[in-house]
Amino acid sequence: MKKKFLALLLAAVMVLSLAACGGDSGSGDTGDTGSAADVGQDAGGSTASDYPTKGITVICPWAAGGGTDSCLRAFSDAVGKQLGQTLTVDNRTGGGGIIGHQAISDADPDGYTIGMITFELSTYKPLGSSELTWEDYDLLCRVNRDPATVTVNAEWAAANNITDLQSYVDYCLAHPGDVQMGGSSNASVWHIAGGYLMQETGIDIQMITYEEGAATAVQNAASGFIQGVTVSLAEARNFIESGHLICLAVMDTERQELFPDVPTCQEQGFDVTYYVWRGMGVPKGLGDAELTALRNACAAAIETDEFIEYMQNAGLGIAYLDANEFGDFLQQNAEDVAASMEVLGLT
Repeated sequence: MKKKFLALLLAAVMVLSLAACGGDSGSGDTGDTGSAADVGQDAGGSTASDYPTKGITVICPWAAGGGTDSCLRAFSDAVGKQLGQTLTVDNRTGGGGIIGHQAISDADPDGYTIGMITFELSTYKPLGSSELTWEDYDLLCRVNRDPATVTVNAEWAAANNITDLQSYVDYCLAHPGDVQMGGSSNASVWHIAGGYLMQETGIDIQMITYEEGAATAVQNAASGFIQGVTVSLAEARNFIESGHLICLAVMDTERQELFPDVPTCQEQGFDVTYYVWRGMGVPKGLGDAELTALRNACAAAIETDEFIEYMQNAGLGIAYLDANEFGDFLQQNAEDVAASMEVLGLT
């Protein structure tokens, strides 16, 4: 009799224990099958699968209103919608982008501070201005790429029978050091583009720098103060459309949607490809779950209609590469940039 009573008591205790653990399948509770450590709970009380549980700060190394800032804000909106959280851009400017790039690298690797890394990252070590390189980040993806161009003053081109890249190169070879091409500030992307053009074609041109940026270089080329520029199509667009400038070639592997009639350098027999690029990076040491979530969100965001429309309207090129492809690209880019800087006497 005592054994039967004890058995009934034990059964009752087991039923009560199950009820306390939420054993009712109709409640929507999946039940707790292990400790916090077993399900990947972090110090803040959330699990890796919950990431992100709050807004994310996105560091921009360049000023508000510029090309990097506008590209990043559009992309951040698209990524935020994929993650279900707000991504807030924080402009950390100064030092030719070094301050912002350093801030991304130095941030806590918790997934709540990420950033946009840009072309200038490839110039810091050759210049001796910073030890930062692309290897100081875990990569998410490349977002944008815009090629340099060979764009010249229309009147000057007509007066010298320059109609394509070959005739431009022939003229420069016949007049070494005479042709002045503008970029932007010293050691900037478009300044180095001129060095790369010289390196790959064997010409000798003067690269004129403009500390205030590419806009002034384009205006001077359109007015005839210099013979041309090596900036992007988007930056030269207005003067090309007005007929003051002619774009002879784009330094890309394919023609640009903005001006589909302009051939590439490769089409004209010169293996010259050179770009400004922008991509996403995070501090080293980010957890696998967070890294995967961010990479997946970036891959989805790049294909959204809103982001595509914005980039097309802004004249900015979408050029997605996943993390591995981006790493391969950056390794080659660092080598190419260092060689071009040497041609320009910058190193």
